[in-house]
Amino acid sequence: MISVDGLAVEFGGTTLFKDISFQINEKDRIALMGKNGAGKSTLLKILAGVRQPTRGRVSAPKDCVIAYLPQHLMTEDGRTVFEETSQAFAHLHEAEAEIERMNNELATRTDYESDEYMALIEQVAVLSEKFYAIDMTHFEEDVEKTLLGLGFERTDFDKPTSEFSGGWRMRIELAKLLLKDPDVLLLDEPTNHLDIESIQWLEEFIKTSAKAVVVISHDRKFVDSITTRTIEVTMGRIYDYKASYSHYLELRKERREQQQKQYEEQQKMIQETKDFIERFKGTYSKTLQVQSRVKMLEKLEIIEVDEEDTSRLRLKFPPSPRSGNYPVIADGVGKSYDRLIYKDATFMVERGDKIAFVGRNGEGKSTMVKSIMGEIPYDGTITLGHNVQIGYFAQNQAALLDDELTVFQTIDDVAKGEVRNKIRDLLGAFMFGGPEESMKKVKVLSGGERTRLALLKLLLEPVNLLILDEPTNHLDLKTKDVLKQALQDYDGTLILVSHDRDFLDGLATKVYEFGHQRVREHLCGVYEFLETKKMENLQELERKNA
Repeated sequence: MISVDGLAVEFGGTTLFKDISFQINEKDRIALMGKNGAGKSTLLKILAGVRQPTRGRVSAPKDCVIAYLPQHLMTEDGRTVFEETSQAFAHLHEAEAEIERMNNELATRTDYESDEYMALIEQVAVLSEKFYAIDMTHFEEDVEKTLLGLGFERTDFDKPTSEFSGGWRMRIELAKLLLKDPDVLLLDEPTNHLDIESIQWLEEFIKTSAKAVVVISHDRKFVDSITTRTIEVTMGRIYDYKASYSHYLELRKERREQQQKQYEEQQKMIQETKDFIERFKGTYSKTLQVQSRVKMLEKLEIIEVDEEDTSRLRLKFPPSPRSGNYPVIADGVGKSYDRLIYKDATFMVERGDKIAFVGRNGEGKSTMVKSIMGEIPYDGTITLGHNVQIGYFAQNQAALLDDELTVFQTIDDVAKGEVRNKIRDLLGAFMFGGPEESMKKVKVLSGGERTRLALLKLLLEPVNLLILDEPTNHLDLKTKDVLKQALQDYDGTLILVSHDRDFLDGLATKVYEFGHQRVREHLCGVYEFLETKKMENLQELERKNA
């Protein structure tokens, strides 16, 4: 369906990748993987036609519909949510108007025998056949179903898009793409702005309704659920596996072990050859052999070993100061804006708890965090326990960094004890590897880079209550593994707001569910909670139908 031939991208003297070739076939479900900066998003943009390669080409059939969801997009205001989403069908309305225009022209012309008249009949026939093959009778129902699946309420449909945040606008754009029924769907981090329920809905949609899909995502469960093929971009080349992400990890480990073995054997051979040359370079009887081996070394293609997987690096927290038995006690807590968010929330957080705040967007997870932090007024009481020292990560944390410090200085200022010897390793694990990256000033970092640096800085400060609001949005899978392991080892109390099921799995021991204007405590991990929730939904459905 789409053919990629000899693709190369170079900029600023750097080769991002070279001579990449592969095909995207009908019904392919491809995960595009690789470390940050490897070129995944660039490759997706080239497939979408919004960026041109330095060399090579991408070819697709003329009628192939490609839909692309970038990580960041500019949206227009002026329509309601429903109207903007319905723009997915704008091309069909245009086609309908064009058919009507041509039919009117045929009705008024009298040159029935001319070539132009016959050509116009042919055009109407072709366009009509395509148009009437598409069932538009249910398009409003399809728009509604898609918006509800992505987390909108019916009351949102008639609101202007300007009332919604960037994350919700991203959902509108995603809804439009899905409704276009494209031949190839290109998704760059689609789950970053979705809650758990919406991610599950998107998974089901892709598995049952989508055609070919290429996705970049740091949500391992999402990737594993929807993909059957993995293309890894690494060190300027690709590896194409007909395997799910989990299986690909095993195959990649085997590949790297083989590369390492071949590399070591080659290095041994090179050293032996150099020793021979050095030993016999002045010996007349060995001249031809020496010259032959010098030429052989000059032509030798050195085996490269793929980038080291840094996920084995362990990030060790400083010991947390001991707090009281109950770091947070909430009694009858409520909050309203223009509507009631929740009321009568009552719970006790015990020392050492690892709690996940989950629920649909807008149900109050971040609002509760801000209430605990004392950032906003609320009804009821929240009491912090004895000697509670809070480390808080929110999206605006990145704005609080000192612009004039370098990346290295930012971490060096807070690192204590044995961790000081591992600063460069830690920076590498958080994608600031290499002298150039670590010596950059904070003021030149992108939003994602600042977020990662702010998170690492927080993790090295001695606190006993960590509150992290969506910490994984800008982390790749390796870095998330490092963070997750560190949080599992953390001896303080943890509150996590996250939609990343894989990250929460095995980390959260309690789940606080936000929804229907209340907060409910579940004494289980995230997967047990999701299973329970499905059962509850079925029972509720039965009760409604009874």
